[in-house]
Amino acid sequence: MGLRDTLFGRTKQVAPNLDNLFALPTAALTLQSELDLVSSGQAGLCFKSGSGESTITTDDDIKQLLDFDETNNKVTLTTDDLGFKWLVVIDPDFEALVTRVHAADTSMVEHGLGPRLLCAVFGFVAKTPPGEGSVRMVYLMKQGTFYPFAPTGPSQRDNELELRVKSFLDTDLPVEKDLSRWMALWNLPVS
Repeated sequence: MGLRDTLFGRTKQVAPNLDNLFALPTAALTLQSELDLVSSGQAGLCFKSGSGESTITTDDDIKQLLDFDETNNKVTLTTDDLGFKWLVVIDPDFEALVTRVHAADTSMVEHGLGPRLLCAVFGFVAKTPPGEGSVRMVYLMKQGTFYPFAPTGPSQRDNELELRVKSFLDTDLPVEKDLSRWMALWNLPVS
């Protein structure tokens, strides 16, 4: 970034850090052994709606870009209350789920959509209901870090469970240290 960019308030877009996603399968084993949490089989990729330089703007363009085989697994695109797009992938095989989300991320980056990527969310539920609750592992693309989000109602979360998850996963995952980035993501399309 040069002096002009600084003077005019321009900043360089931060490229998404995608490779830390592959640490999640190991963390999933820890979640199961320590907290009895297993994958819900659902993951979501959140990104900003189309605009700007890219010609890929519609849902059909995105589906064609990603070229997912939907015969065995379900892939949908939805828009949340705030106007963000979600690619929701359902796959009972957790490692395949992580790989598919990573492939979607990579395809979007290769086609100039990297700056639009915001986060990926992976659902975890109690293996033996009711358990301690459910957790969404949120991956912040720009930071390359994870944080747990444990919603308990329409606008309530279980902070104690989130901190317990953090304590168990600190060695398995790059967990976001700045708790102010542990944003509540209400009405997620991922359970």
